[in-house]
Parts: sequence; C-alpha cells; structure tokens
Amino acid sequence: MFIGAGTVVNVLAVVAGATIGMLLGHRFSHRARELVTDTLGLVTIVLGITGALGLGSKAVADTLGGAGLLVVLGSLLAGALLGSWLRVTERLEAMAETIRRRFGQDDSAHFVEGLVTPTLVFCVGPLTILGSVSDGLGLGADQLLVKSVMDGFAAIAFAASLGIGVLFSAGLVGLLQGGLTLAAFSLGSFLDTAQIDVLGATGGVILIGLGIRLLDLKQVAVADLLPALAIAPALTWAATLLV
Repeated sequence: MFIGAGTVVNVLAVVAGATIGMLLGHRFSHRARELVTDTLGLVTIVLGITGALGLGSKAVADTLGGAGLLVVLGSLLAGALLGSWLRVTERLEAMAETIRRRFGQDDSAHFVEGLVTPTLVFCVGPLTILGSVSDGLGLGADQLLVKSVMDGFAAIAFAASLGIGVLFSAGLVGLLQGGLTLAAFSLGSFLDTAQIDVLGATGGVILIGLGIRLLDLKQVAVADLLPALAIAPALTWAATLLV
C-alpha cells in the first residue's frame, strides 16, 4: 500500500458516509436529527476523554514527571490566546461561507456548521496524528483505516443532521491529514512518544469542548484552540529541558 493511502481511504469513507446520510436524512424527523447530534456529542466527549488519558502514559511520566498536565494547560491557554488573535474560528467560518456561496447553498448557518464541526471531529483526535505520522513514515496505514470506518459512520450521522456541508469536510480531511503524512515522510520521526502523547491529550481536551458544543451546552470556540496542537510538542520539548 502506498504512502498516503490511509488518507485517501479516509476521504472516500467520509464522502460515502456523507452521501448516505444526505440520502437518508430527510426520512428522519427533526427530533430524531437532534437526537443524532446529541449522540455524536456524547461520543465525541468519550473520544476526547480517551485522548486525554494519554497524559498518563509512561513516556510522559518518564519525560515530564508530574508536569504533563501543566504542559497541556499551558498549550491550551497559549493556543486560545493565539487562536483568538488570529481569529481562527471566524476565518474557518468565512471559508465555509465562501464555499457555500460558490456552490449555491441556501442555508448559511447549517452549511457552515456541517462543514466545520465534522472537520474538527475527524481531524483533532489522536488517531489522526498517530495514523498520519505512521503512514508517512512507511509503517502502515492501519490506524487511518480504522479511523476511516469510524469517520464513515460518523459522516452518515452528521450528514443526516447537518446536511451537505459534511460532504465538503472530506476535502479538509484530505488537506490536513495529507499534510501531516507529507511532513512525516519529509522529516522522518520528528516527534518523540512523549510529544505525541501530550499532543493527543491536548487534542482530547479540544474534542471534549467540541462535544459540549454539539450538546448545545455552551458554544465553545473550539477552532480558536487549534493552535494548541502546534504548541504542545514544542512546549513538551521545552519542558524536558527544565525537568
């Protein structure tokens, strides 16, 4: 299997799932679609907790001692400040709105939510990071293939509830995962185990915030936290110099 195959399969799974969801979505009542969204919120929180538990790994303990949580907290706070300054949420929504207008879709808010929310679910989890890096290093695409099955079923549920915007999220999945795979292929094993675990834990917290948003408990500006994913490995490296 060629390098990058995992991302190709993942994109096709999202496209297939979104297509099925759009074909079946009109058969569901409004109450059923709301229940589907709530279910996705609950599952997203579970995925987030699973990712955050990576903070208790042996690699993090050996490298950072008891400072792992502080590194994640520092990454999220710095990411929030940087994301707010860069207006990441506004830029993502503006991009989604541009795509909506280009393809002549009418329901602006629905389309934007359908593009942005699934993209975050599909791209922020630990399987995205580990799978893309593994694929890029030529170690196999097994993790991305497992993720493809999960994302395909999630895309069915998202598209049934949020509509055609979910279909366009496949393109962003391809860009983000493909970029990670290419970086791993070009740079080699550029992250050690502790950095990957802290990165996964940081992504887990972001997913919990996204789950809270899906449950409509609070509209957390999740996209503004995304810079934390770039900060976490660097801060982990810096912390190793002090511990």
